Amino acid sequence: IYDILGREVATLVSGELVSGIHEFVWNASNVSSGIYLYRLTSEQGVRARKLVLIK
Repeated sequence: IYDILGREVATLVSGELVSGIHEFVWNASNVSSGIYLYRLTSEQGVRARKLVLIK
């Protein structure tokens, strides 16, 4: 997870996972409300999306 300036603020998972549906919880207690980006990488490619954190 990256802040709007591109700085990494969290890594939820590092490494390979088995195929299937996965769910992860981001403990965002140490970051401010704002716009963040997350990036998912798989064999099919990379997907980056925006998320809005409101506390």
